[in-house]
Amino acid sequence: MDSPEPDQTPFSAVTAQTSKFSRQYQAYLDKSTPYTIYRWIGTGVLLFTFLLRIVLAEGWYIVCYSLGIYLLNLFLAFLQPKFDPSLTQDEGLEDGDVSASLPTKQDEEFRPFIRRLPEFKFWYSATRAVAIGFFCT
Repeated sequence: MDSPEPDQTPFSAVTAQTSKFSRQYQAYLDKSTPYTIYRWIGTGVLLFTFLLRIVLAEGWYIVCYSLGIYLLNLFLAFLQPKFDPSLTQDEGLEDGDVSASLPTKQDEEFRPFIRRLPEFKFWYSATRAVAIGFFCT
């Protein structure tokens, strides 16, 4: 009456398949990283197809409107710097720190422009949003 336990339970089998799928998906994303132009062309084609679907269906405008607002939010986050230099200067002046000013010498630290939302995350979020918009219509 003592039956041997199976090596793999159904839950662990599903977990193994899910992790395998997620590794394959991440490998695909990693391989697509250097092809910036082709990624954006694909997203543009997907967006154009979505908009064509909205126009031909003559409906689902609220989904299109919501997608537009979300894409605009992503675009603005892409354009903004991660650290706003004007805010750090204002904080120093509010505290009474006179040394908080723009660099005046060559040997002071250079701070490069770092985006709040990197390009790859911008592309990935935009493409995912358009695909979800397709699903919602």
